[in-house]
Amino acid sequence: MMFSVGDKVSVLDDDINGVVVSINNKEISIETNDGFLMTFFVNELIKINDTSILSKNIGSFNSSKIKIEKEEPKPRSFVKVKKNKNEIPAPEFDLHIEKLVPNFRGMSNYDILTLQTDTAKRHLEFAIRNRIPKIVFIHGVGEGVLKAELDFLLGRYDQVFFQEANYQKYGLGATEVFIKQNVK
Repeated sequence: MMFSVGDKVSVLDDDINGVVVSINNKEISIETNDGFLMTFFVNELIKINDTSILSKNIGSFNSSKIKIEKEEPKPRSFVKVKKNKNEIPAPEFDLHIEKLVPNFRGMSNYDILTLQTDTAKRHLEFAIRNRIPKIVFIHGVGEGVLKAELDFLLGRYDQVFFQEANYQKYGLGATEVFIKQNVK
């Protein structure tokens, strides 16, 4: 930002305001509102805009135009999706280890991850065989290791597309899987 002698400035990390007195390369000397002469680097200062310009602009708004805009009904920003009563919700599979085995003490991280990915693969192949169009895997947030493995697994199938599941329902911890059915 360029400064000129006479600019009103404020120090970023301190409660100090003043006027630029001199400029020497990257150092700017200011006279504070208390009458002290202080020197700062350019990156430590910010120019203060003249508020009289702001007050002139505030008076120039057309209030009748604003009233008309407020009275006009705005289209709703969300679309409510009507669900078919006969529609079966997508099956959800929770891949958290405590949901898969009664006791996982003594299992290594590798064993846990292998069990989780094998479970996901088994459910996915069942859905493909039985022509289930959509399933949801709940993997949790954690460090993202299971999600990365799940993404790798799902990427190996040509007829499978996946995305983050509904944030309002699952947060960031689920993946929605769509299975494209072959037309016979």
